[in-house]
Amino acid sequence: QVQLVESGGGLVQTGGSLRLSCAASGRTFSSYAMGWFRQAPGEEREFVAAISRIGSDTGYADSVKGRFTISRDNAKNTVYLQMNSLKPEDTAVYYCAALSVRSISRWSPNPDAYDYWGRGTQVTVSS
Repeated sequence: QVQLVESGGGLVQTGGSLRLSCAASGRTFSSYAMGWFRQAPGEEREFVAAISRIGSDTGYADSVKGRFTISRDNAKNTVYLQMNSLKPEDTAVYYCAALSVRSISRWSPNPDAYDYWGRGTQVTVSS
């Protein structure tokens, strides 16, 4: 069982930055690939970024490439999402998720593949 708690959301102006954190409980954090997803009102949950168990592989949605960076610190059981050059269309609730994997390089953009989810943190970008 893994519990995930997101933090770092808030209100920011267009062009600003935020850093989201997701703290995981348990001793097996390094057994999980981690992902960030977001959901805007009236929209489906969409993939943002993901990172493999040891951080060797990452993936991003086209809409955030070059602006967002995912990273993890397995010693702190935490995954981060650095968000720069924010746009109003980035406004959403951001969720982190954990995917149990054996491969050290695997990650997934498919939300249905993930085993555990946090409750989310609101990010609002004003124009």
